[in-house]
Amino acid sequence: MALITIALDAMSGDHVLRAVIPAAFAELEKDPQLKLILVGEQTQIKAYLQAHDLQLSPRLSIHHASEIVAMDELPALALRNKKDSSLRVCIEQVKSGIADAAVSAGNTGALMATARFVLKMLPGISRPAVIATIPTVNNRAVTVLDVGANINCNEQQLLQFALMGQAVCQTIEHIPLPKVSLLNIGAEEIKGDFLVKRAAKLIQEYKHINYVGFVEGDNIFSGNVDVVVCDGFVGNVVLKVSEGIAGMILTMVKRSFTQNIFSHFCGVLSRPVLKSLGNTLNPENYNGSCLLGLKGIVVKSHGSANANAFAKAIAKAKLAVQQNLIKKIERGLQEITETSAGER
Repeated sequence: MALITIALDAMSGDHVLRAVIPAAFAELEKDPQLKLILVGEQTQIKAYLQAHDLQLSPRLSIHHASEIVAMDELPALALRNKKDSSLRVCIEQVKSGIADAAVSAGNTGALMATARFVLKMLPGISRPAVIATIPTVNNRAVTVLDVGANINCNEQQLLQFALMGQAVCQTIEHIPLPKVSLLNIGAEEIKGDFLVKRAAKLIQEYKHINYVGFVEGDNIFSGNVDVVVCDGFVGNVVLKVSEGIAGMILTMVKRSFTQNIFSHFCGVLSRPVLKSLGNTLNPENYNGSCLLGLKGIVVKSHGSANANAFAKAIAKAKLAVQQNLIKKIERGLQEITETSAGER
């Protein structure tokens, strides 16, 4: 079986090497068919490895990149002026065929712009979308896109997100006919602005898409829909608020079981349930969002990801390669478009 090679942007994010390198070693230990490339300033990477008594191997190598894209750097400037950044070189490893996928915790805008420039878009897709999965009450995650790549979207782009979201659910989540919805301020058809109403009309015209109408924010977590489509501004707010609420709930539950001796005793008895709840709500376990619509696999990790969370992003990149995500999305988009064109 051929090795799966993933390029890791080792210099981006809040924790950089402290997150990327431990995550890399953890994933290499789990999977003997995985090969990783640490992309970044080789002197710093080697110094970290030496300080922590870690060794390179045939399945772990370094590819030097001399520049770093700051988290607050303008995407256009990063694209134009940072041609040897760890972020860009990481993506170029995919373009050249050296790597099967790339993972970065870097600047979302710069990552999107660079990936779009280097890898190009799939036919029929104008912009990449960041996709995320969020847990629901029925233990079936809901797919949300876009969650940060595109602040301003038109109705055609929202339609493309719906097509890609459905294709991903069918191929990766193995849901035969996903329920696709548009995020809106109300479920009624009269609610929302012109953009969301126009997008709804366009999606409804594609009969092959199982469009179920608008969904409100509080119904995202109900498990009644499989795909939630929105622009990147709204989607990013939804994602960050969801993570914040999850963290708040876990903190409040822990606090409730430490108020007195009796509550502490109840907490000990409830430990298995609390551990399960913590794993379900912990945002770290859902880290890693594919940039959809590109001719290559790029996974965006949270900028604040620690080693455990970054390892989840690596695992998602590996799964995307194993599932042949790009070809399946491309085939799904083609089938949906062809079928819909015949039905319209």
